Amino acid sequence: MFLPLHDKNPLRIVAFQFVTVTLIAACIGLFLWQLSLNDAQLTRALYAWGMVPTVMLGDQILPGDIQQLPAQISLLSYQFLHANWSHLLGNMLFLWVFGDNIEDAMGHLRFIVFYLACGIAAALAHAQFEAGSAVPLIGASGSIAGLLGAYLVLHPRVKILVLVLGRIPLRLPAYLLIIAWGLFQVYQATQTDTGPVAWWAHIGGFAAGALMIGPMRNKSVPLFDRGTRH
Repeated sequence: MFLPLHDKNPLRIVAFQFVTVTLIAACIGLFLWQLSLNDAQLTRALYAWGMVPTVMLGDQILPGDIQQLPAQISLLSYQFLHANWSHLLGNMLFLWVFGDNIEDAMGHLRFIVFYLACGIAAALAHAQFEAGSAVPLIGASGSIAGLLGAYLVLHPRVKILVLVLGRIPLRLPAYLLIIAWGLFQVYQATQTDTGPVAWWAHIGGFAAGALMIGPMRNKSVPLFDRGTRH
């Protein structure tokens, strides 16, 4: 729907978004490792590190030649794998634009917990709604959807520069963009043919982020931009 380019929302508590940058570096590093694998090795890696709903729910065991991580660990590891360059770069752009202010709102350590917890919630939502799927879930999209949920609760009035439909630059309030994004996820998730995108993971991650940001934020950070100007 849109690609975020920049938000006018400076850091107020932390000096630098160390965790956000580290997460981006980890995803890029692992994707470069994925590129070094041949097709057979990559398939085994995606099944071993990705979250496979039928395995997570205990209905299936992977073949013995796949050295699988424990299903519970795959709830974390899947968040750092990506399918291709566009999948990676799109996610990293969202993480860069939205992650720093969420990290600023709760501090570095709580942000790590928050980000990974949103990814876990996203994977569990996907597993519940796609219980019969043996396709591994990969990507940071669910975790980043949690950042969008948190951003909506914290900074709905911040103006964000985006490319709409990949070509039209507009500066729009966050609430308009994020609500439109959320409605699009729900619409797509309820279609008969949902395609390869894990729409329910996005919805689960978004809901988790919106719910967790209140209790996890620094109490000096107001909700819904109260008392701030943008």
